[in-house]
Amino acid sequence: MIATTLQNFDQFKENELSNRFFKHVDVTRLLAQLPKQFELKQIGLSVKGRSVTQVTWGHGPIKVMLWSQMHGDEATGTMALFDLFNFLQSDDPLVKLLAENCQLDIIPMVNPDGAEAFTRRNAQQIDINRDFLKEATAEAKILKACRAAIQPHFGFNLHDQLTLWSVSGSLKPATLSFLAPAFDQELNIDETRKNAMLVIAEMYRHLDQIVPKHIGLFDDEFEPRAFGDNFQKLGTSTILIEAGGYKDDFEKQEIRKFYFGAILAGLVAIARGDYQQQELDNYFAIPKNNKQIFHILIHGLLLDGIEVSIGINYDESPTHNGHATVKTYSIQDIGDLSYCDAFTVYNQANLQLQGDVRLYENASFQLFENSTLILAFTDGEMCQA
Repeated sequence: MIATTLQNFDQFKENELSNRFFKHVDVTRLLAQLPKQFELKQIGLSVKGRSVTQVTWGHGPIKVMLWSQMHGDEATGTMALFDLFNFLQSDDPLVKLLAENCQLDIIPMVNPDGAEAFTRRNAQQIDINRDFLKEATAEAKILKACRAAIQPHFGFNLHDQLTLWSVSGSLKPATLSFLAPAFDQELNIDETRKNAMLVIAEMYRHLDQIVPKHIGLFDDEFEPRAFGDNFQKLGTSTILIEAGGYKDDFEKQEIRKFYFGAILAGLVAIARGDYQQQELDNYFAIPKNNKQIFHILIHGLLLDGIEVSIGINYDESPTHNGHATVKTYSIQDIGDLSYCDAFTVYNQANLQLQGDVRLYENASFQLFENSTLILAFTDGEMCQA
C-alpha cells in the first residue's frame, strides 16, 4: 500500500519547497495555509526571535511526536513533513486510519536560525542535538518541554546524514538510514526501545522494496547529550530517520519521496499495530552503514609509474546568504579502490590526467578521454568541462 501511495506522490508533494534552502518565512507561510483540522501553536522563539510552531492533527489515542531540522542544514525531513500535511488532506483511506488511531504532534523546524544561514548549529554555534542535558539553547528547552507536555508514545527524529554513507554489501549510497537510539552505554533493549525497533523493521520491509539496497542501519553508539537517546530513556519509542545520498539528486527531491514513504510506513504500522507482529531479528538484519563510496571515482590512471584509482569527495559550505552551498573537492584516496563505488565513476579506456594529484589536497587537474576534456578542477572548484 505504501508503494501504491508513492506512485501518486506528485499529487501531494509540496512544490513550494523545491530545494534544501527554504527559510523560516517559507515554512511559516505554508503553515498558515493549513486548514482548520491542523491546530497550530507557537511553543517558543529561537535565539533570534523566530517562532517555533507545533502542529497537532488527529484524534486517536496513540500520541506520535515528529520533529525536524534540529540541524538547520538538514532539510529533507521538513520537506517530507509538508508532503505529509498535504497527504493528510487527501481522501486516501490511510488518512482515516491515522486520524482515528493517532494524534500527531509535529514541529517542522526546530532550528529556524540555523536554517536561515543553512548551518548545522543554532545562532549561538551550539549543536542543539548535543544540548539535552545542559539546555543552554532556547531551542533545546522548547523541544524538551514539548515532549514533556505531550508524553508521546512514539517519536520520529528526522535528520540528514552525509551523502558518503553507503550500505554494507551493496556499494550503494545509504539513501535512508534508520535507528532505534540506545538509552544507555550497554545498548540494552527495554520495551520502549524494542517497539521502536519493531516499527523500523516494518518500515524497512516496505521501503526496501521501493528503493532496494539503499537503506542502512545507523550506528547505535550511545550519545548521552542527544535528544533521541534521552527521549528513548524517558519512555518515548524513538525512531531516527537519516536522509543520505541518491544519484543525481543533490537537492533531495527524489529522496524526500522515499523519506515521506518511510514516515508513512511507520505511522501506519503504529496505527494498525502491525509492528507487534514483527521480529527483532528483522531489525538487526538491516544492513549496517559503512563508507565505501566516493562522490567521484576515477579508475585506471597512471600515477608515478603505477596504475591507480583516485577517490574524490566534496565538502559543502553555505554561501553568505544561506541560499546555496559551495562545493570544494579534494583527493581522499589513491590506490586500489576496486572495492568501492561512487555517485560518478570514470572507468573508460584511454583516460589521461594532466595536473598534480596530492592526497588530502584540493583537486587541481584535467581529465581527458583520448583528447576530449571530460572533467576539470582548479583548487577544489569543479570547472566546466
